[in-house]
Formats: sequence, C-alpha cells, structure tokens
Amino acid sequence: MLTPDDDYVHPVGPEPNFNESMYFHFFDPDQRIGGFLRLANRPNEGRGERTVCLYLPDGSVAFGFDRPVFADPAQFSAGGMTVDCPEPFRRLQVRFEGPVNLLSDPMAMVDPKAALSASSVAPCAAELTVTGLAPAYHETFDGDGESFAPNHYEQLTRVTGMLTLGEASYPVTGHGLRDHSWGPRSWQAPWFYRWLHGSSAALGFMGAYFGDEDGGRRTGGFVWDGTQVHRCDSVTVSTRLDAAQHPRTVTAELRSGERR
Repeated sequence: MLTPDDDYVHPVGPEPNFNESMYFHFFDPDQRIGGFLRLANRPNEGRGERTVCLYLPDGSVAFGFDRPVFADPAQFSAGGMTVDCPEPFRRLQVRFEGPVNLLSDPMAMVDPKAALSASSVAPCAAELTVTGLAPAYHETFDGDGESFAPNHYEQLTRVTGMLTLGEASYPVTGHGLRDHSWGPRSWQAPWFYRWLHGSSAALGFMGAYFGDEDGGRRTGGFVWDGTQVHRCDSVTVSTRLDAAQHPRTVTAELRSGERR
C-alpha cells in the first residue's frame, strides 16, 4: 500500500548498495521533443547518479551524466537537478541546470567515452511540472538473489514546462511516465530485462520482462484505459534487430484477463 509519504525521500537502509531514485520520461508529439531525467542517491556509497537525455526535433540527442554527492540526503537535489513534491502523487516540480553533450548521431553512444569526448557541450535548463494522470502503480520485480527494485512504483503523467538548450528554447506539453524506487539495488541482478511504456491523454501502459539465465522469466505491468488501471497477467516482447544487432522495431503484447 502506498501512502503520500512514499512520494518523498525515505530513510536510508543499512545495505551498502541502498539506492533511492526518481525517473521522469516525457514526449511532446507536436514539438517532436522528449527525453528523460533521472536522479539517484546511493548514500552508503557516498555518491549519486544523475542522467539527462533529450531527444531533439532534428534527430540529435543532448546527453549529460554525473555522479554527484548529495549535500543534504533529506533533499532530492544534486548534480544540478532538483525534484520537489508539492502534492504527493498529483504534482511534482523537476528542475535541471547544467552542461550537456550534443550528439548529432545518437548511435555514436555505442562508444560512450569516444562520443562524449568528441562532442560539443552546451548549457541546458529544464523547468517541468509533472502531473499525475492515473493512480500510481506498485509492483516489485525482484526475484531470488540480488535485489534490483524491492520498493517500486510508476505513474502515468502529463508534463508541461520549458527546455532551454544553448540559445534555443522549447515549450513542452506532452505525456510521460515517472517512477520512484528505493532499497538495495544491483544493476547486475537481472540477467536481462526489457522495460517499455507509453502514455497519452486516454491510454497508457507499462510492460516489464525480466529474463533469467536458466530460461525463466518474470513479467508484469499495467494498462490504463483512460478510467481504470488494469494489472497485466503476462507481457510478451519481440524485437527485430538489424545487421549490427541494434533494435529496429519492438512489439509488445500486454494481457489482463481476456483483454490484450
């Protein structure tokens, strides 16, 4: 059961790899701009993780990553990014200010070190209001072994605000998804996983597929039909790759009872 307190920072656990993170994804179909921002604190490791990735209308990408130290573990603010929660599960404010790398060819990130060292840098600012569109959905995808996300929820959202990149400004009016997780996290816990989501004014979904080395799998997710959130019984994901083994199309099927 989620409570309003869960939309704030949680007490730090004793685990060496304790992690608390928030992720915000959005897309504006009219401006053809989208992206995601993520901030995480790993207090028992003395560092955090901050990622900003913006997909621009001309097909290029602006990308920034940092491992900041949180000055105040009770505040979700580090690395130029701040998350405030005026109304739990209803409205959050996400702000970022800092440098990002500009990548005319996003495929250059196959070699991140070379791509980032060779790309130009521009100042970036984001001022986003994230409004809950549907009830938050809680589900853990942990299995046996190391923990990945023991406490985890997601919520479909409406996102408005402004992005500034160098001399260019982009108003944002779109939809997206946010997630919030806390507890011990090992990125190596899943053998592999696929996580897909989509959001509009009247339909949204999240589908997760976790594969184990022995052939086992765990799936989960939900579909929001504009009125109700339906828990998924199964999720199937099929990916078509090109000659370089990069995904060209992804097909997902989500089932809930007799509906799919």
